[in-house]
Amino acid sequence: MKSSYRGRLGQIPIYLGKCFRSFLYMDDWKMLPMSAVIAGIVSLVACQYLFVTMEGTTSGGFTLVCVCIWVGMFNSIQVICRERSIVKREHRSGMHISSYVISHMIYQAFLCILQTIIILMTCKYCNVQFPSDGVVFRWFMLDAGITLFLITYSADMLSLMISGIVSTPTAAMTIVPFVLIVQLVFSGTMFPLEGEYVKYLTGLTISKWGMECLCSIGNYNSLPMVSLWNQIFNYRNIEIGGVQPIRELTNYMQYTIADESTNLTVRDQFNLQVGQYNANPAYANTQSHVLDCWGMLILFAIIYAVITILILERIDRDKR
Repeated sequence: MKSSYRGRLGQIPIYLGKCFRSFLYMDDWKMLPMSAVIAGIVSLVACQYLFVTMEGTTSGGFTLVCVCIWVGMFNSIQVICRERSIVKREHRSGMHISSYVISHMIYQAFLCILQTIIILMTCKYCNVQFPSDGVVFRWFMLDAGITLFLITYSADMLSLMISGIVSTPTAAMTIVPFVLIVQLVFSGTMFPLEGEYVKYLTGLTISKWGMECLCSIGNYNSLPMVSLWNQIFNYRNIEIGGVQPIRELTNYMQYTIADESTNLTVRDQFNLQVGQYNANPAYANTQSHVLDCWGMLILFAIIYAVITILILERIDRDKR
């Protein structure tokens, strides 16, 4: 094979071409419409109030992060293990493992970019209300695109590493649910985590940094929190001494303009102030914080890729 006589850089285009042939002829392209379907379902069900309220941003953002992790992991979970015998044979013939892995990194980045664009377009089509101004760049959609890409790509590289460790596609698919559960539980978002060591584990998850980044660029801390108002409103029919005091209060808050310049009602200002009391420092709307989150996601992807190379360098000794 020609790759046996080429250096590391020369082998990358050869294996990259093989990846793109796989995209065309082995149905890898099917992950793209699947991304659109998943993003569409999630947008219609869980993202109606994304970037509109604190609660909507938490639940919708968490769901969107889960979509990116799921899509990224299924991109590459069987890539290496399904051709393990071929990798072993070609490595003995002169294939450089680093060239092989780098070619997959480039190809998977291509897939993740397409999937990110599809996810954003699907969310936009489903009327998700994206802000206009970004934090790092001028346009919010660019900040969001980079964030979703890095979440997807980090999960993709994690999955590539798993594919390099296990010996069969069946074993890889068995591990995926456990990895996804760890990412969801230890994201530090939907489930309260107590204990120093448990909270430390959240820093090792893609979901934690992805969620922080998404809430930061969505300016979470400036959004209203509506759960307290909703609870009060649910009891508006309570009658005490022949009157309904909660109904009178909620009517006043709903229909009284508190600020003529902004046309905000008393209810709007109440929800905004409740939001300020529940601001989360981890979701700071600052350029430095967003860049830190991006840096951590990039670091994860690099670490996973390096581990994959180190594992495959020993493939000749693997008797599985």
